[in-house]
Amino acid sequence: MKIAKFAAAAIAAASLATAAYAAEVSVGATVYGPEGNPVGTVESVADGIVTVDTGKHKAPLPASAFGEGETGPTITVTKAQLNTMLDEQVAAANARRDAALVAMAAVASADGQNAGTIDTIEGDDIILARPGGKVSLLREHFAVDANGQLMVLYTVQQLDATIAAAANAGAAADSGAEGETAE
Repeated sequence: MKIAKFAAAAIAAASLATAAYAAEVSVGATVYGPEGNPVGTVESVADGIVTVDTGKHKAPLPASAFGEGETGPTITVTKAQLNTMLDEQVAAANARRDAALVAMAAVASADGQNAGTIDTIEGDDIILARPGGKVSLLREHFAVDANGQLMVLYTVQQLDATIAAAANAGAAADSGAEGETAE
């Protein structure tokens, strides 16, 4: 029984030490991997999430994933391993998006509203039809949410502002053309 209490106390102390150290990970710090090589730089620390910029990805990691090494904060994976994991996650997310991105698919907005439907798809160029008009977007402007719903990474307000700006630009171009005279 004494050994179990000691083990539990040691685990609790180790967890507290890791949590205390994780709280000390600061923006700008270099993060090192298990072999002592740099993995990236801490870009932000918020709500228990430490975002590490590897130069290729911005990896959101739990603060509890960090330990203290001789040269600073450490994690248990190398830069190459972390980039590979993130590459795989991005590829899987893009595959889900591309499977859902079909003509006439219903699209939700970033603010959870009905954004419209996919009108046409030509390569990476996507036309989204909204009640107020159509807006041209790129494939990268879409994602699939946790429920499998295709969504555009803009709010309805942003989409409508884009449609209105395009209409105003078209009207200005038309009025400028009407004012020109041939000499």
